[in-house]
Formats: sequence, structure tokens, C-alpha cells
Amino acid sequence: MSDRLIRAIAADARVRVVGVNVTESINEAQRRHHLSAVATAALGRAMSASLLLASNMKQPQARVNVRIAGDGGLGLVYADAGFDGTVRGFVSNPHFELPALENGQQNVGGAIGTTGLLKVLRDVGYGEPYSSTVELISGDIAEDVAWFLASSEQTYSKLMLTEVLDHEAIADPSSSNNPVKFAAGILLQIMPKAALRAAKTSNFSQVDLLSQLEAKSDITKFKDLLTQGKAIEEVMATLLGDLNLEILPMSKDVRFHCRCTLERMLAAMKMFGEEDLRSMIAEDEGAEATCHFCSQVYHATTDQLNNLLKELQLEAKA
Repeated sequence: MSDRLIRAIAADARVRVVGVNVTESINEAQRRHHLSAVATAALGRAMSASLLLASNMKQPQARVNVRIAGDGGLGLVYADAGFDGTVRGFVSNPHFELPALENGQQNVGGAIGTTGLLKVLRDVGYGEPYSSTVELISGDIAEDVAWFLASSEQTYSKLMLTEVLDHEAIADPSSSNNPVKFAAGILLQIMPKAALRAAKTSNFSQVDLLSQLEAKSDITKFKDLLTQGKAIEEVMATLLGDLNLEILPMSKDVRFHCRCTLERMLAAMKMFGEEDLRSMIAEDEGAEATCHFCSQVYHATTDQLNNLLKELQLEAKA
């Protein structure tokens, strides 16, 4: 089943619902970065969250970065997603591991830590990107992103993020099994202004609606439905069908994709300056760079480095 992002409305259009399946995308990230089990879960949740946040943007080139930096052993967890459905990410300490919790869930909160910051940067596709930062409240990612939406955007939100891993496949990179059996997320948001506009016509009062959304945000049931093999839209229908859920014809394919290229790497290497470039040519006979987001390794030849030197010299004269 391919990765998909599904949009919907519920409760007489007073609730915005977005669901996303990132199973194939996080499997690709796990293989590229050789992530531990808890690092896989953390990056999968961050990738899901970034896609859910990007889904509300307008421009095809718009993107959202989610950066989670806590005092736990994982270090920085970074995910970058586009309105176009592309997503990528990395973890500073990809091999850090913690035992799973008693309920079988990965201890993402312990691995990230509860002291730190969540930063969300939005590039709307034109002008300067803008960012907002909040303190972590749990390190669980779902609670932290919901807190971000409530505090920085004054939007009541409930977020469910979950995954099931194949620990044997993670421990054995040569295994033919996928390390992630499934990974998915659902975002529920009360629409601003729509709540007041619909108050007289809706069957749900504001208090009832908040109570309903709290009850619907059952991570155990969400996980059970995915374990049964249900597609993300089927899960949404099961959880929210009695809230008059309406799936919108605006689904989108999701895939792991990195925008790095050899040309971008060479352009970045010009920033080292002439002295460092000459050293790479004389001592190393070339250069090597690895992309943080996808672990792709790029090699620059001496000829390419010499061309960079010529470009720097021409720019200096101009």
C-alpha cells in the first residue's frame, strides 16, 4: 500500500481532518540512515507531523521543517516536508537506543527528552520563511506539535502518531522484511471561525465537540485499526464516521525524496574558500560530502575543485 495523505472534514465542516501513511517513506529513511528502533519511531513521527502541517499550505513549492531538539540521547530530530507530498529527515544520533515501554510503544519521549525546543519553520513558497518555537512538553512529538498549534496558532488540535516495527529486520540490515510494518498519523483541528459560524446549525455544541475529539483521539484504537491492515482513509472513517466525516477528493501521494544533487554540493563547497579548496586538491586529491537528509555520498574530483577555484577567482575580480 503506497503512502498517501488524505484530507477530510467532519462535524458539519467544523473539524479539519488529515490522515497520512508514511510506511514506505520511513522504511526508506531507516535503510538510508541505519536507524535504531527508537530513532526510526521518532523520525517517522516527525515526518508524519511535518506532512500534516504542510497539508494546509497553498503553494506547490511550500515546505515545512520540524526540528525537535531535546536533552535525550537522540539529539536533533529533523523532518522536512512539502505540500507536494515529498518528505525527508534525519536524526543526529541514529544508533541511540532505549528499551520499549511496557505497552510496546517505542520510548520516543525518553529518547528525545522533555527539556528542549520544538521549532517549526514554514516556507510558504514566496518571501522569507517564518518560524515559531515552543518548549517541549513531553518529547512524544504528537503532544508537542499539538501544543505548538495551540500556543503559536491558537488552534485546538489533537494529533495521533504511531508505528509498528519489525525489530528483527532493524537488527539485521540484510533482512528481506521491511523494518517498519506501518507508520501513520491523524490530525484533528477545530476550524477557526467555522465553529462560531456553524454553532446554530450544527448538531454538536462547542463543548460536545471538544469532548468528542478528546474521545476520538484514542491512540490504542488507532494503532489496532492499522494493525488490522486498514488503509488510512478506512481508519479515519471508523474513528470519525459518527461525526459526519466527509473524505475530500484531494488525496496526495507521499514519498521520501531528497533535493540534494552533486551541483548543490559543489556550490556549497565554494563556501570553504580558496585555501581550503587548494588543500583538498593537494592533500586529498578530491573531496567527499554526505547529505544529512538521505546519506547520499558525493565525490568531487580535482578537476571539479579546480573549476570551483576558477569561479572564485573570477568572482573576486568582478
